[in-house]
Amino acid sequence: MKPTLVILAAGMASRYGSMKQVQSFGPAGETIMDYSIYDAIRAGFGKVVFIIRGQFATQFQSLFEPKLKGRIETAYVFQELDTHINGYHFPVERTKPWGTAHAVLCAKEVVNGPFAVINADDFYGRNAFEKAAAFLSQQCTSSTYGIIGYDLISTLSEHGTVNRGVCMLDAAGDLASITERINIASVNQTITSQDGLMPEILSEDTKVSMNFWCFDPSFFQHTENQFATFLKEYGQELKSEFFIPLVADQFIKEGGKVKVVSTTSNWFGVTYKEDAPFVQNSLQQLIDQGEYPQSIWA
Repeated sequence: MKPTLVILAAGMASRYGSMKQVQSFGPAGETIMDYSIYDAIRAGFGKVVFIIRGQFATQFQSLFEPKLKGRIETAYVFQELDTHINGYHFPVERTKPWGTAHAVLCAKEVVNGPFAVINADDFYGRNAFEKAAAFLSQQCTSSTYGIIGYDLISTLSEHGTVNRGVCMLDAAGDLASITERINIASVNQTITSQDGLMPEILSEDTKVSMNFWCFDPSFFQHTENQFATFLKEYGQELKSEFFIPLVADQFIKEGGKVKVVSTTSNWFGVTYKEDAPFVQNSLQQLIDQGEYPQSIWA
């Protein structure tokens, strides 16, 4: 069975100030998602699932269906506040989505085999998708998941702080734990996280998750169980979020393994408006090097 690619595109991108997931960055109007899907297709993925807000369904389908028809199977899943909450009553004032782990849970009905999860607005690179496809086809099981790891220094923004899932490895090189660190920035060549957790200073080669995960369908049951607990503890907060690293961390504590899959690809993304020119220039360099055609869907 060919693996499935699940794209998290429901975020409203409050820091960026626009719906950046569908902003054009490539020379022929490509979005960052276009490059991810293109890389996934040539790596052997057979289906792409878009996790979106229902209000943007028409916009997404009109943008992607003409390009992807006949190239890869597609599905569109809506992440809304009332999905997969089993009758839980949350505050009427809440508008913020429940987070990345809840977003993946929304895809439960349309994913039937091994799958990868990525952010819509991050560029991961061809090699990362090749490594993910190989892992999903050969190593991923109900007891062994995977994550594509990147060095922290290569994932920072010059224009503000970032949030990262910081990885600790065990003696075998597998993921030992993962902690969501917030407000990370490099100041005077020192990387710090101003979130009250320790250590405050992080090394440049700290392995971090850029939210490129490889899962077996058993992940959905783990997530469903933990989301019920999350709602009991944090569901009345207006901005609480249920992150994928929380599920992965608990999976490891219960005896599961998460393999850290290394990649030679460079990561870049758009956290702030000011990052956009760098992304455009980086894509053009890859095109000039022959990594991508001038127009990927031509």
